[in-house]
Amino acid sequence: MKQLSIFFTLLILSVGLISCSSDSPINTINFTNSSLASVAVNFRGELYQIPVGETVQLTEILDGEYEYETAFTIPPGAGEFEAGEQLAGILDMQAGTTVLIYYVGAIDQGGTYLIDATVTSSNNLAEDGFLGNPVGP
Repeated sequence: MKQLSIFFTLLILSVGLISCSSDSPINTINFTNSSLASVAVNFRGELYQIPVGETVQLTEILDGEYEYETAFTIPPGAGEFEAGEQLAGILDMQAGTTVLIYYVGAIDQGGTYLIDATVTSSNNLAEDGFLGNPVGP
């Protein structure tokens, strides 16, 4: 009888431990397009269309490093284009990371379409020792 009660106690404990989820934070990427024409982002083998003035949010991205590439449309009135360096890159997703990729564009006086993106992350850059302590010595 004692062995049976130990068995049931262990069974209940193991079921309880298995059913507990890790509740790890969700990683999110927001693509916001404030350029003059639509952009498309190639991320994890999927192409996401982002019309002008819209934001596309991707959630539940696992931790890791992911590459992204951006394709864009040249707006009417532009003859040539100049693309910035942030239209492609690698994103480092850690537990609970939120990334914003913000696309901007303009046509200069010569008719060249200038497009670029800013990329910001909620990751703490000081954790790896890159920034040091911004408040103290």
